[in-house]
Amino acid sequence: MNIIKNIFGPKSKYDKTLPYTYEARFQIVEGDETYNSYLSDTICGLIDYLRDNSIKPEAVKLFEIYQTQEFPIKTELCTTTEGNWLRRPHICHSFKAHYKGHIEEGKCSFKDREREGCGP
Repeated sequence: MNIIKNIFGPKSKYDKTLPYTYEARFQIVEGDETYNSYLSDTICGLIDYLRDNSIKPEAVKLFEIYQTQEFPIKTELCTTTEGNWLRRPHICHSFKAHYKGHIEEGKCSFKDREREGCGP
């Protein structure tokens, strides 16, 4: 591995036009603000993690986290018409317009990031 990448992390993390990370929030108790967080450096990694851990789309709220702010992600961008999580490359195609110029045929600005997810 490149020493600079090990020290500073992926180059795409410094692009302020892209989210720094992605978060899924699973509310623990209805009506309470307490929730479990699931994180990944990529939306495809987060969705893979949620699917692999049997966390349903209707059970979470998704967010793209920038260095100074966060924005909700429409779950419909990550799900099939039947309500199941999308898989790669379908999720990539779904986000093409959302991240215009960053996801194209043969090019992905997120390619330098890890795709593992984590959670409680």
